[in-house]
Amino acid sequence: TIDGIKYVIDPGFCNMKSYNPRTGMDALQVTSISRASAKQRAGRAGRTGPGKCFRLYSAYSYQHELPEDAIPEMQRTNLANVVLTLKTLGINDMMKFDFMDPPSSDSLVKALELLYALGALNCQGELTKVGRRMSGLPLDPMLSKMIVASEKYKCSEEAITIAAMLSVGSSIFYRPKGKQVLADAARARFHEGNVGDLVGLLMVYNEWRSCGYGVSWCYENYIRYKSMKCARDIRDQLERLLETVEIQKTSSLNDLEAIKKAITSGFFPHVARLQNGGSYSTVKHRQSAHIHPSSSLAQSFPKPEWVALP
Repeated sequence: TIDGIKYVIDPGFCNMKSYNPRTGMDALQVTSISRASAKQRAGRAGRTGPGKCFRLYSAYSYQHELPEDAIPEMQRTNLANVVLTLKTLGINDMMKFDFMDPPSSDSLVKALELLYALGALNCQGELTKVGRRMSGLPLDPMLSKMIVASEKYKCSEEAITIAAMLSVGSSIFYRPKGKQVLADAARARFHEGNVGDLVGLLMVYNEWRSCGYGVSWCYENYIRYKSMKCARDIRDQLERLLETVEIQKTSSLNDLEAIKKAITSGFFPHVARLQNGGSYSTVKHRQSAHIHPSSSLAQSFPKPEWVALP
């Protein structure tokens, strides 16, 4: 409860993350809220005193167009991690499992296909040694496969750093008003040579570590200290888990090819190839894709022929 809120303006929409099993990609979509969410929003006003909620939609829309409840997350998310967990628990028949909110069979099949492609399941749908290692890491299966594969390329230290930085999200860099040019220049320094976004995040963490995890270094490079501290905590956890899943700690900081091979081992389902028009096409689903303007590769010339979409 936040004190002092007297008025709430409810537009009737929200950003909802949903998974498309046909493309294998997540998307943040603007969608109508449910009546339950509308009631919750109205409850924000007047909790500690008189208040009002102004809804920017009609009473008819509320009664007849808004759903009673939001779509359960189980029915709009990538199920690969759920399926991997169930396989680890010895539950093999996903189609007959008694989910509280049963997902579509298409989503379950796509999850099984992805885990098979990553080597977590064999052709009989049974958990492999790779799958058992992946299940011991509290990450998305593609990230955990990257870490498992890093043992082969002797760069597990770099792999867990990348996984930790990705787990923080897109809140690493910031662009303060009036200093956007300086912030962009500071960020570009970590991506010299078109090394890609993931290797760039690795460079950020390693330089921060070499400077003693300092707050001043983050301030000078327009990087959020809290995000870096969170990434460090996640990395420490993953480092402890390496021993649990029997992955030896190795480092190949100067061998970018080995690091990129480990990354590709996990993210190959999202590999895309450059087309004649300048856009990209995913190899598996032939889905058109573009490099996001915030990516370090957005302004690269010539454009890389192959990219992996994390």
